[in-house]
Amino acid sequence: MNRPAKQQANRWPRSLTAARPLAAIMGLAMAGAAPAAAPTGAPAQPNIVLIVLDDVGFSDLGPFGSEIRTPNLDALAARGLRYNRFDTKAVCTPTRAALLTGRNPQTVRMADLPANKVDPADMTRDRGELPDNAQTIAQVLSNAGYATSGFGKWHLAPEDQDGSAGHNGSWPLQRGFDQFYGFFLGWTDQYHPKLIEGNKRITSPETPGYHFSNDITDHAIAALKPGQAKPQFVYLAYGAGHAPIQVPRPYIDAYRDTYAKGWDALRVERLARMKAMGIVPANTALPPRNPGDRAWADLTPTEQQVYARFMATYAGFLTHTDEQIGRLIAHLKATGQYDNTVIMVMSDNGAASEAGQRGSFERLYAPNKLSAEQMLARIDELGTDKTESEYQRPWAMAGVTPLRRYKLWPYLGGIRTPLIVSWPKVIKDGGAIRHQYVDVVDLAPTLAQVGHAQFPKTLHGVAEIPVAGRSILPTMLSAGAPAARSVQYFELRGNRAITQGPWRAVTIHKQGSDFAADKWALFNTDKDFSESTDLSAQYPAKLEELKKLWWSEARRYSTPALAEAPERFRTREQFDDSADRPDARMKEAGQ
Repeated sequence: MNRPAKQQANRWPRSLTAARPLAAIMGLAMAGAAPAAAPTGAPAQPNIVLIVLDDVGFSDLGPFGSEIRTPNLDALAARGLRYNRFDTKAVCTPTRAALLTGRNPQTVRMADLPANKVDPADMTRDRGELPDNAQTIAQVLSNAGYATSGFGKWHLAPEDQDGSAGHNGSWPLQRGFDQFYGFFLGWTDQYHPKLIEGNKRITSPETPGYHFSNDITDHAIAALKPGQAKPQFVYLAYGAGHAPIQVPRPYIDAYRDTYAKGWDALRVERLARMKAMGIVPANTALPPRNPGDRAWADLTPTEQQVYARFMATYAGFLTHTDEQIGRLIAHLKATGQYDNTVIMVMSDNGAASEAGQRGSFERLYAPNKLSAEQMLARIDELGTDKTESEYQRPWAMAGVTPLRRYKLWPYLGGIRTPLIVSWPKVIKDGGAIRHQYVDVVDLAPTLAQVGHAQFPKTLHGVAEIPVAGRSILPTMLSAGAPAARSVQYFELRGNRAITQGPWRAVTIHKQGSDFAADKWALFNTDKDFSESTDLSAQYPAKLEELKKLWWSEARRYSTPALAEAPERFRTREQFDDSADRPDARMKEAGQ
């Protein structure tokens, strides 16, 4: 695919000048709005660093109430902003498609994971390949004068593309990145990753002491050299905390005794901190343990000992990742770039639930046939390259405290994640929590605006797919700014949700059944942040209104509006041990 010609970049909106009141320029913050001339003294185009964590739950980071030590993210949030109503698409690829294009994943044919092999005749929402007429934020910023670099996880290309000419149309360099170094599929070994660089597959590292998170951070630091002619856009997509949870032993030992209390006590402790911090309202209720998840007290002493080590490994993995982010921030500060660098940190979906009640030990996405005693005998293998481990599902329940369910579900536990935004030169109320609703589709238009750029409506005579997202820049500038949106629909593998202001309706679909028979639940998330109380019987008219709104939004953004999960996601895994979880297959593409 040829690079598009450079387009005329937006000029800086006058929203950042003291001479013009914020209220007067709110209209300019919408994607596609006409730009205003840049006044003398307006900030130069900032560097932009977009950091994506993987499978990290709403309460898993220190600034959001976790006991996991993330001092660098703590400091970033203390100088920046935390958004506590930020929603994703519940699984990695649809979220990343929405993040990079500003469109709903169904619109850009990424309603689920990438295709194994694209059917050329399939032009529907489930094709599994981004269309050419949906520019990514990397392309948009490149056209506005940015150098663009991607490091880490991609997972936005059909699995049969090998990088060779004619078989790489969905690889990063064809989607707007000047350089890319990372891995191609949904996960990889952190010590011996299967890597791509540019349009080539390269040999896995075999260096003693190597870790993928360190490696891509080194690459990001190299890309952010001071004094370059172009501003930099760096997309930094860590493998952490997606399984396999792999980190050097000292990081695990730092949490040796932390999780002996178990997941039930952990939820209670996290919620108390979240209330004290203001991340959740003081009246937030803790929903009951998710159906199918075991009580910690019901585990044997051996199970408790082993399962606590799994969570210690995950916690160490996040602390290690925080250290890498800290290295990057220290570099920006040391080189004088920090103040005018926009940094966004997010997770792509809620905490991961795929490993069931026993976790994964030897191999991901396969039933764990080892007893607790057998795992205990090999416990020191956790975190090493001898295991492809993932923690037990109830730890994911704790990871999304105080929300219900976890990754892949339409409840908030699946879709709501942390969002931290830093821009010291512009954000004047560092440490604040923003309560405005944000969807992941809104981030690309935001980054386009802060980069003096704009998504085109046409390119080379071809109409671009309209951008669904709206810039949240006004909320970055003022706590009192209105949210960019009040309505957002969700659909994944037939499971659905719709948000309208404080109201949220959710339904789980049983595979092969009539969609009309799906039972909906209704929540008022202003009064019930954690979706603890179903109000469908109390407000049936409101529920019907939201169901109609879901269909309206789905028909607007998806063709067809609704369908069963693709065949490759319809097989229930053997380790699916909860009768009421979604039937769609949980497995993500891997090696």
